[in-house]
Amino acid sequence: GAEYVCRDGSGSYGEAIRQALPEAVQVSDRWHLWSNLCGKVLAEVRSHAACWATAVNPARPGGVREQTTRERWQQVHNLLDQGVGLLECARRLDVALNTVKRYARMKEPTGDRRAPRYKPTLVDPYRDHLRTRRAEDPAVPVLQLFRDIKELGYTGSLNLLYRYITQGRAEGDKPVTTPQRFARLLLTRPENLRDKDTALLRELTEACPEMTELARVT
Repeated sequence: GAEYVCRDGSGSYGEAIRQALPEAVQVSDRWHLWSNLCGKVLAEVRSHAACWATAVNPARPGGVREQTTRERWQQVHNLLDQGVGLLECARRLDVALNTVKRYARMKEPTGDRRAPRYKPTLVDPYRDHLRTRRAEDPAVPVLQLFRDIKELGYTGSLNLLYRYITQGRAEGDKPVTTPQRFARLLLTRPENLRDKDTALLRELTEACPEMTELARVT
């Protein structure tokens, strides 16, 4: 008879195999092993985001989503501090049990930082000029910058330039690192990473002791 049986994580399959082939060794299939690993790594990265994200991501004002995250984290931890179990927390707060578990793992409240998605604008070709001018003179008026790039061929409006600058797009274009991106970097073979990704991964892992250990075991 069969000595090994490859299956997924279903308990029903496991029981059926035990009844039909009690001597067979059950092993998990490659896809489910990898999927489970990815899920666990992402959960661990998310739970320590308050540690690594503040070290590498630019500061930004908290929005409604982040405020909601902080409030929910506080509610969960208030109940846990009172000795309330995870399942009861989920019932009282009317949220999924997995949601409660995720907040329970967080040492501090944090929201997933998302990189703002901007459409290309007429200002983009002049970003380097704007960045240089503002570095030389941080107090340079927007109107003066408008005149400068008009002479260079800019055809857009003053309002468009003003929005561009107030959004911080002239200062740099470093993307915000999300937990999903961090997890992908951890799970990618080092030889398949670009140089800039390798440098980012090193910066991320060095910012948090738990992430240093996670990188070592993955």
